[in-house]
Amino acid sequence: MLFDHFEYKGVRLAQKVYSEESIGYVENELKVLDDDIFNVSYPKSGTNWMAEILTLIKHNGDATICQSIPIFERAPWQELVGFQEKEKKLTQPRIISSHLPQHLFAKSFFKSKAKIIYTMRNPKDIIVSLFHFTKIVKIFKECENFQQLIEDFVKGNALYGSWFDHVKGWMQVKDDSRFFFITYEELLKDPRGSVVKLSKFLGKQLDDGQIDSVLKHSSFNNMKENKMSNWTQMKSDLFDHTKGSFIRKGVSGDWKNHFTVAQSEYFDKIYQEKMKDLNMSFFWEQF
Repeated sequence: MLFDHFEYKGVRLAQKVYSEESIGYVENELKVLDDDIFNVSYPKSGTNWMAEILTLIKHNGDATICQSIPIFERAPWQELVGFQEKEKKLTQPRIISSHLPQHLFAKSFFKSKAKIIYTMRNPKDIIVSLFHFTKIVKIFKECENFQQLIEDFVKGNALYGSWFDHVKGWMQVKDDSRFFFITYEELLKDPRGSVVKLSKFLGKQLDDGQIDSVLKHSSFNNMKENKMSNWTQMKSDLFDHTKGSFIRKGVSGDWKNHFTVAQSEYFDKIYQEKMKDLNMSFFWEQF
């Protein structure tokens, strides 16, 4: 996965989009509020989808904000250059997105009552999503070799470093009452149940009609057509919208259309080795 990068405490980040100052601000200076809601994940795990769901839950199913303010403004990524300006415009409870690993997260979070929703996804599907993502985002040198992307992913050479380290780092706090983790696949399989659980975690009581509205406006088709959610409002100097869509398929298992049998077996072997010390199991671990 080729891009101009720098290393920050062992994590690979893209130049210009991030800086040591922007990461340092989050880590050491961000003042976390007790009602903050952090939307955290490794890239391409469902962050955009969760941001939409959280926005809708915050507004009791009212889609007005989702249809009038770009998603990267109403649930901005805290580690990006320029976040401090976006931060000033956020209304409480603030929804703040992040791909940062646990060891780089805002120190003030751990002294607050703020909450984190951590979304996980089958790493094979993440790799496929990254493969298509590199085609439209201009910070990347387009990846034509799928095998090389698999190699970069398992070696931690992707944006934000190792997926394995990211997951294992955040799972260290999985028993904290302020932490809620969910999988992309669970959201797909049981969207209503997932929204109910999320609402309860956030202390929100939505009636059936409000939940219906959350589900309707956070559906794949609605988000793909919503210009405030599909990233078509992002500047063309960062995105090449002619080469694909940010919201592409919204499915689970697309990796089967990209991985060869040999590649799948190769990845599974590395996965089992790297995850053997994590005392947890996920549905995709059925090798």
